[in-house]
Amino acid sequence: MTWSLYVNFMTTGFLPTLADVLKQTNSIAPADLDRAIELQKSSGKKLLHILLDEQMISEHDLIFRLSLTLAIPALNLLSYKPDIEVIKLVPRKLAERYEVIPISRIGKTLTLAMSDPLDMAALDDIKRITSCSIRPVISSLKDIHAAIETFYNQDIRLEEALADLDPESVTVVTQERPTEDSGAPHGADDAPVIKMVNLVIEEAIKMRASDIHFEPFADRLRIRFRIDGVLQEAFAPPKEMTSSILTRIKIISELDITEKRLPQDGRFKAHLNDREIDFRVSILPTYHGEKAVLRILDRTSIRSGLEYLGFSKKCIDEFERAVQKPYGIVLVTGPTGSGKSTTLYSILSQLNTKERNITTVEDPIEYQIHGITQTQVHNDIGLTFAGGLRSILRQSPDVILVGEIRDPETADTSVKAALTGHLVFSTLHTNNAAGAVARLMDMGVEPFLIASSLIATTAQRLVRKICPDCREQTKIPNEVFNRLPFKPEWLTQDGYKGVGCKQCMGKGYRGRLAVMEILTVDEEIQRLIITRQSTSEIETCARKKGMTSLFENALEGFQKGLTTLEEVLRVATFQE
Repeated sequence: MTWSLYVNFMTTGFLPTLADVLKQTNSIAPADLDRAIELQKSSGKKLLHILLDEQMISEHDLIFRLSLTLAIPALNLLSYKPDIEVIKLVPRKLAERYEVIPISRIGKTLTLAMSDPLDMAALDDIKRITSCSIRPVISSLKDIHAAIETFYNQDIRLEEALADLDPESVTVVTQERPTEDSGAPHGADDAPVIKMVNLVIEEAIKMRASDIHFEPFADRLRIRFRIDGVLQEAFAPPKEMTSSILTRIKIISELDITEKRLPQDGRFKAHLNDREIDFRVSILPTYHGEKAVLRILDRTSIRSGLEYLGFSKKCIDEFERAVQKPYGIVLVTGPTGSGKSTTLYSILSQLNTKERNITTVEDPIEYQIHGITQTQVHNDIGLTFAGGLRSILRQSPDVILVGEIRDPETADTSVKAALTGHLVFSTLHTNNAAGAVARLMDMGVEPFLIASSLIATTAQRLVRKICPDCREQTKIPNEVFNRLPFKPEWLTQDGYKGVGCKQCMGKGYRGRLAVMEILTVDEEIQRLIITRQSTSEIETCARKKGMTSLFENALEGFQKGLTTLEEVLRVATFQE
C-alpha cells in the first residue's frame, strides 16, 4: 500500500480504514480488534483512541506499522516548526476535531500531520476547505495536541492579547523617564502600535526570552523570540504595521527615525510588575526594510554565586578557589551565547563589597550593576579595550573585568595588570579551557608572562533542561547512543525526555543548565606553558590531575535526568 492510494482516493473517494490495515497486517489479535470495534460503536470514540487507551497496541508500534505499510513518513513534530501562514489554512476547531495540523504547502499540495492518515472524513473535509490535495505524514497524538496548543495560540493571541492588554502593564523608559509622544511619522505613536510593541515586550519577558527579532519580509513582519537558545515564532502582525513598529522601537531607543540606510544601536528600559529590565537594541537595514533585534537583559537573573547557574559542585568549588586569589587572571571561554557574561557578572556581584574597587571596560555594557564602575568602549573616538584598561589601572582598582580580549595590545595589558597586583577577569573565544593558552600565545604574549599570571581558564556551554512538567522515562535510540565517542561504565540507554506540554510550548525543554570545565594552573602546568607545549598536552596533564571535561560534565547532567543525550551531543563535543 503506497502513496498512490492517496492519489487514488482523491479521484475515486476510496480508502481502506484503520481497521482494514490492522487486520491485513496482523498488528493486533483479531479478538482485540473485534472488541475495539464494538467499543467504538457503543462509545462513539475514535478507534485509534480505543486501541491506545486499552493498550491493545503502543502508539510507537502503531505509527511504525502505518508508516511501513502505507509508505508514509513519520514526523517528530517537536523538532519541526510549521509556518504560521500554513497553520491558518485549517481552522483550529477542525484541527482539534480530526487531530491534525498542517505543516507545509508547496503549490496546491498541503502536507498534513495526522494521528490517523486513514481518516477519510478528515482528508475529504480539509481538501474541500483548503482546495489543496493532501499529503499526510504520521505524528503522535501527544505531539499533535501540543502543536495545536502552541501554534494556534500564536495566531489568536495577537487579536485577543491586544484587546486584553493593560496599557499600564509595561512602562517603557528612555534616559530614566517614561516615553512621550514625539510627533513621529508613520503612526508610531498611535495607540495600536504602542500596544503592539508593549505586548511583544511583555510576552517576551513572560516567556523568558533572551532576544526579540523583528524581521521584515516581502509579505509580512515576522516576530520571533529566542527561548533557551532556540528561535521560535511568536507573532505575525499585519505587513502594514512594519514601518510604524520599527519607528516606535527607534523612538523608545532614542535613535534617528529618519536614518534607514545605516545600522544603529540603542538602549531602553521597561518596567513590568516592579521589575526593571534593560533592552539593548540593534537596527540593521535589509532588502525588505529594517530588522530590529532586542536583547533582553534582566538584572534579576544575575545572582551572587555560581550555584544559581547550575554548575556542578566540583566546578563551583574549583572556581571559588580561583576567584579568591588576590591577583592574577581568570579567563572564561566559549562561543557566543554560552553564558560567559552571566558567569562573570555573577562572580562580580559576589565580589562586590565596600572594601573592593571593581572596574570594568566592556563592549557593550550588558548589565548595569550598582556599586561597580563600568566603562563603555567607543572605538570610533579611540576608547578601545586596551586604552580603557590603561586608564582603569590609574584608578586604583582591586578587580578588573575586560569584556573580551580581542587583540595583542589588550592581551598584553591584561596579563601585565594581573602581574602587578590586580585580579583580572576576561573572556576568549576558544573551544576548550586549555585552548586559551595557545590563543594568548598567538596574540604575542610571552609564555613566561602567561604562566606567571594565569590562575585558571574555563570553558562552558548551556544545554537545555528537560521540562519538569512533561518529563518521562524513555529508552535512548541506538542511533543516538552510538554517536557517543566513548561510553562510561555507568552510562545506560535509560534516560528521560520531555513529551511536550503547555508549560514548554510543546518543545519538551524548559530552562537551561550550565556545564563547565575548569583548568587550574599549577607548577606543572606552568612548566608546560613556558616550554610551549601543545594544547592537547596541557589538557592531558590537567585531566590526569582530575579535571573533568566539559563533555563529561554534560553527560553527568544527562545521568541525573536533567537533560537529554541528544542535547549533550548537540552542545558539548568530546575532544581527545
